[in-house]
Amino acid sequence: MTQPSTPSSTPAPAAAPAETVAASPRACADSTIACDLFCAVIDNFGDIGVCWRLARQLAREHGWQVRLFVDDLHAFQKLCPTLDTARATQTVDGILVEHWHEPTHAGETLRIADVVIEAFACELPPVYVAAMAARARKPVWLNLEYLSAEDWIADFHLRPSPHPRYALSKHFFFPGLGPGTGGVIKESTLDAARADFEHSPEARAAWWQRATGGPPPGADATVISLFAYENPAVDGLLAQWRDSASPIVLLVPEGRISGALARFFDLPAFAAPARAERGALRAHALAFTEQRGYDALLWASDLNFVRGEDSFVRAQWAGKPFVWHIYPQADAAHLPKLDAALAHYDRALPEVPRAALGRFWHAWNGGGTPDWRDFAAHLPAFAARARSWRDELAQVGDLAANLAEFAKSQLK
Repeated sequence: MTQPSTPSSTPAPAAAPAETVAASPRACADSTIACDLFCAVIDNFGDIGVCWRLARQLAREHGWQVRLFVDDLHAFQKLCPTLDTARATQTVDGILVEHWHEPTHAGETLRIADVVIEAFACELPPVYVAAMAARARKPVWLNLEYLSAEDWIADFHLRPSPHPRYALSKHFFFPGLGPGTGGVIKESTLDAARADFEHSPEARAAWWQRATGGPPPGADATVISLFAYENPAVDGLLAQWRDSASPIVLLVPEGRISGALARFFDLPAFAAPARAERGALRAHALAFTEQRGYDALLWASDLNFVRGEDSFVRAQWAGKPFVWHIYPQADAAHLPKLDAALAHYDRALPEVPRAALGRFWHAWNGGGTPDWRDFAAHLPAFAARARSWRDELAQVGDLAANLAEFAKSQLK
């Protein structure tokens, strides 16, 4: 992630005439905060995944009126199957969703909210920015950045950036893993839902039946979920799992890693409900799940391979050992970010398992062949650390609550 930049210096259009700007949905006597959240989907599901979670949490837990602008409804529908990709506007789970024809489209009706969030520097429509400037009570304008664990994040979190032409300031809001950052998304009901699943053999058995068509594996099996970008290291790892001394049950959501599984098992494809076995390895292809279904996959597994941002965060809240496939960038710019996350997560581990964790994460992210035997020898230590880390992360506060608190302080 690059350091934040000031708004574009491209000349903006004149402010929209006052009669074209509808009033905020909030009445003066009403304490409800109206929020517009803009999301441009780049090439995966992380952008819309984070925005959809944030929109629902702001609405459900903080009572905000949220309008979500999304430029790719087809990607969105993967996470929210009830979404109708043919509709320009619709209400889903209490959120008004607009198909955003960026960069100039500003919705079916130009109205400016109390809080305006541009996710991941997607840039607001110029006409919308002009209307923000024309609003008598200026909105709180936030640029929601990508998650990073680097030290400089705390210095830039909530730093204002004045607009070069309008009497507006945008604040940079940085998710993070340590104090002084915005934290990460966590719904207030998540811990209870996880505990209910973990303490209910019936719930776990029902999940396995739905996901794989069979019962849970025996206690001697290591259950691993595999969600990753294309990765040349996967072939060697699959071979090590095949030759494992104990059973490995692999759960693979359909996605960019599916082709590698098909090649390994000599299949034309590896899509749900496919199942394949080789040696000690038994693999199940799982249908792509909407967001709420993904958490149960993490809870059902002993080890979770995750990628990008959204699944990375959910794995931490699951309290299970995990391996992160960070989004690869040119010139290995992603590796310092990987090391920064490791520095937070592994600091409480003893020296030997800490070194094993670092070796495995780096190998999985392009630094060689992962050594499964070396890593698996420390799974009990990783499991204990995953639980204690979950508690540490909770002390930073959840992102939606931190964002809502800051926004309300600016609206006073």
